[in-house]
Amino acid sequence: MSRAEDPQQTYREFTDAVNMKPGELSRWLESEESKHVGWHKKGTQGGESVGHDSGRRIVDLLRRKRADLTAADYKHMRKVIGYVHRHLAQRPAGDVRDTRWRWSLMNWGHDPLKG
Repeated sequence: MSRAEDPQQTYREFTDAVNMKPGELSRWLESEESKHVGWHKKGTQGGESVGHDSGRRIVDLLRRKRADLTAADYKHMRKVIGYVHRHLAQRPAGDVRDTRWRWSLMNWGHDPLKG
């Protein structure tokens, strides 16, 4: 098993990357800002963005017992970790409070204003 596939390491990195609580993320996903940012898979114009879908899955992961997590759950956690790290590296200059950059990250469970 590679380091990237180690469940304990993945869980630790996931909980570091996702700094929003399940209820907080759920409320955010109901907002208009949340629904209007992100990339849509080809053929899903007007549907749910990839990040918004991921956010709903993250809420589910955070609410489940660690012992109940599956290999597919850990795979999604690794996807979340990668997205958050890549997106943070693209931080725009200036105040990011009301930016699509921040909103997109929040769909993936990370609020960069939380520090």
